[in-house]
Parts: sequence; C-alpha cells; structure tokens
Amino acid sequence: MNKPLFTLAAAFVAAALAVGSAQTPAPQSAHPTFEVASVKRNKEGGSFSVFFQPGGRFRAVNVTLKMLIGTAYGTPQPLPDYQISGGAKWLETDRFDIVAKAAGDPPPGPNGPPPLMFEMIRSLLEERFHLKVHNEMKEAPVFALMLARPAGQLGPQFRQTDVDCSPAAIMRAARERGGGPPAPPAPGERPKCGARMLPGNLSAGAQTIAQIVNGLARLGDVNRQVIDRTGLPGAYDVDLVWTPASLPQGDRPPGAPPLPPIDPNGPSLFTAIQEQWGLKLEPTKAPVNMLIIDAAEQPTED
Repeated sequence: MNKPLFTLAAAFVAAALAVGSAQTPAPQSAHPTFEVASVKRNKEGGSFSVFFQPGGRFRAVNVTLKMLIGTAYGTPQPLPDYQISGGAKWLETDRFDIVAKAAGDPPPGPNGPPPLMFEMIRSLLEERFHLKVHNEMKEAPVFALMLARPAGQLGPQFRQTDVDCSPAAIMRAARERGGGPPAPPAPGERPKCGARMLPGNLSAGAQTIAQIVNGLARLGDVNRQVIDRTGLPGAYDVDLVWTPASLPQGDRPPGAPPLPPIDPNGPSLFTAIQEQWGLKLEPTKAPVNMLIIDAAEQPTED
C-alpha cells in the first residue's frame, strides 16, 4: 500500500464520486459545496489513492466510504479506523471513484490541504450518500510515544531532515508539474515527502512527530490512538522493519507491486521502534474523540 504516511497533502482528483459517468453540478447546500462532482462505482480494483490538487480539484480512486469519511472528518490527517464506529459492512467493502472541482483555487491550510475542501467533501457525502454522523468523547486505551534511552539519543533509522514538505511547498511543486500527482518512489526508495507503508515495512521522508504518531496509530499492530510525549521538534526521515503479528493473507490486487519479504523471526513492531528509532510505545488511557455513523446510503445514480 503506497500512500502519504501521515498526510494527505498529495491528491484525490481525476475519476468520479457518485455512481454514474457524467459530471453533474453539486446540489445547493447551506455548507460549502463543490462546483461539480461525480461518483462512480469502481470496477477496476488495484491500489487506492486520494489527492488534493491545485485549482480546487479533488480526486479519490478505489476508495471505500469509510476511507472518505476518515478523510472528510480527520483534517488535516484522515481519521484512522479505530476512531470511526457504526455503519453497515458495505462502508468498508464497496469501492468508489470520485472527481470533484471547487470554484476558484482555495489556499492550503497551515498543516495540510485547503480546509474549505474538507467541508466540501463532507457536503458531498451528505448529499450523495445521505451520511449522518455525530461525535462522542470516550475514555479508551492509547499508546504514548516516548524517548526510550536515558540520554535521549535517537536510533539509526530516525534522522532529522530540513527538507521542506509544507503544504505550500507541495502545492508549489504540483503547479510546476502541471497539477499532476508526483511520481511514486522507486521500489526500495524512501519517499521525499510522505511515506510508504507496507506489511512489516515503513519508510517515510520529512515527517513531523505529529504525522508519525498519526501513522503509527493506523498500523494493525497498534490500532489505537498514539500520543506524542517525545518533545521532538522538526521533521524526520524514518525507516522501520518488523515482523507483523498477523502476516498478510490472500492474493495482491491486480497491478499492485510485490510486497517486500517478511522475516518470520524478526522483531515485533514494539521492539523495532525501540531498537531502530530509540523510541518506545507505552500503554496508557486517554479521552478519544469518536465519530459515530448514524446513517449512510448507497449513492444515487447520475
């Protein structure tokens, strides 16, 4: 699975979201809406992607409604699965392609894509999927990411970098490319900005601690909120190799790249974080803001 590890500063734009083929104007709403938006049921399979691009364009390919909900309500980082509760099974299985265009060119926020675009995605989900949600704060088990060594030394696979991966820099680079998404990193190459997450293998470039804890929370071996208690400033290039508690099962989707080899006798994720990063995950409890799905329907045909 290739994607920005802890940000969505790259993009969701060229296919369509609403089951149908032609782009249609978004309905009028009390909330900000896209100028045009379309939704198609994805029948091709393959990898999924989400893009925010210059010119107010949004694209999602081969995504589930649950992924879209995480994107819309987790600004600037998508909500992980453990923070989303409720809804029918199809929210996690049915796949869609979405293309949408906002009027004008909304500016990026200080920590991610344009905040206005997230409001528009919420409006789209309400209009096309009749989505209704509410929030609840619940005490839940979490992990705290902390320094593991007495003198605070970081491990060999956790190195500070001065590469600029701010939203403004990413959008500027996208404009220089003509608006398209960046080329994916070559196999084994660390992404310059963002990250590659695969079973037992994580490689990320220029990620802040906030982005790193957000990404760790999404790993199957963690699957709970992670709180930053490291106090580390700046951005980091990181690599991590471990043996997942559950090895991947089944065939890879058509066109998906091969997975890296997994050593069945390698370290657990928790041991790898200590040895390779000089950090540790300590279990604790904290209030967690949960998003509860009250209602959702299959999207209407165009």
